[in-house]
Amino acid sequence: MKTILIIDDEIKLRSLLARIIKGEGYEVLEAADGSTGLKHIENQDIDAVLCDVRLPDIHGLELIGLLKAKNRFAEIILLTANGNIADGVKAMKNGAMDYIVKGDDNDKILPLLAKAVEKAHLQKKLYKLESIVSQKFSFDTIIGNSQALKNVIELAKKVAHTDTVVLLTGETGTGKEVFAQAIHHNSSRSDKNFVALNCSAFGREMMESELFGYKQGAFTGAIKDKKGLLEEAHNGTLFLDEIADLSPTVQVKLLRVLQERAFERVGGVKTLNVDIRLIAASNCDLEQQVEAGRFRRDLFYRLNVVPLTLPPLRARKEDIPMLAAHFAQKAAEKYLRPEPQLDPLLLDALQEYEWPGNVRELENVMERLVVLTNGQRINLEFLPEKMLRVLPNANLADESTLEGGVAALKRRMILKALQTEGGNKVAAAKRLGISRSYLHRLISEFGM
Repeated sequence: MKTILIIDDEIKLRSLLARIIKGEGYEVLEAADGSTGLKHIENQDIDAVLCDVRLPDIHGLELIGLLKAKNRFAEIILLTANGNIADGVKAMKNGAMDYIVKGDDNDKILPLLAKAVEKAHLQKKLYKLESIVSQKFSFDTIIGNSQALKNVIELAKKVAHTDTVVLLTGETGTGKEVFAQAIHHNSSRSDKNFVALNCSAFGREMMESELFGYKQGAFTGAIKDKKGLLEEAHNGTLFLDEIADLSPTVQVKLLRVLQERAFERVGGVKTLNVDIRLIAASNCDLEQQVEAGRFRRDLFYRLNVVPLTLPPLRARKEDIPMLAAHFAQKAAEKYLRPEPQLDPLLLDALQEYEWPGNVRELENVMERLVVLTNGQRINLEFLPEKMLRVLPNANLADESTLEGGVAALKRRMILKALQTEGGNKVAAAKRLGISRSYLHRLISEFGM
């Protein structure tokens, strides 16, 4: 329900306005003075306020700020018996939406209220969307309790509130873009564009035109002027992933942007100015690239102001159970599956594996398991064979000997039975035709 608050000490006028506004389908609250109006706006979800300028306890111009402090989204329209320009200007400066004269402007009230309510609803919706985005890209959403991860997060938080260049390094799949997004959304530029570009996704010539834009006729196919991503990121953040893949020409032009905040479009002569915060990322050692002559030393020094190295997943294995549970839940929601339960044997296997693809690889594996598994319990059944092989003592038996071959066969049969029975040891023992106590001894013996 759309709610309007009328604050006026003239009871006849207030009642008349209330009847008219109720007739338009609004819920109406009434107050004879500013104090009562403040109580209403504190306790009710009010969209718009019609407020008299002259009230018995407080002047309407002063009341605007108090009302806004209680409800930042409520739009305020001041009513006055004798309008003057000075009061009108002051009302708008104080945050009122409009200032109208009683009697002379009565026909304006209903259209103004409709506009005020629409504006208030849009502001509320925008605030909710901004809150969702802010939560999505908060540092708190980066999953893990390992000290290695905490150290990087603390440094990222410190640098987020500055405009300094950040260089994110780490293996593929460690979450460099996640950190870049978090740094941007926790900065003073959070309400401006975050523009991401993977430098390895384009050919070297196309990369230049994507980044700097081009003028009509600069090359075949350039039929009109085009803004580059630098201009799209103006006043915001530009994230360049895999920056080591930039051509020497683009490296020179980017260096100028960092030094002078200036560039020209491809084929253009007009110098354009741009204000960006740059976050760069690389999965290789840029310093080694410099020594090998593949990356400009001066650009490297410009980028390496605040280097943040993201730890690989194998360096923070204690985070794997949390990440696996999160990705399994995410996949279950995506594919409308029941809430997943992860088998302890599965978690053992996940923590033994070295994860060359890091967090991204883990996410893909958990999605695979959720998709292929029937029921809630996620176990070893559909885990890739390369991950099963790294379970404790998986490769200790020398299968060239009879004893080793028998041990390896036993282990495979136990794993298969446990997979088939969803990790249920009683059912697995029954399937294998052995006692539960013997199965437990074999599991202990094989380090499973």
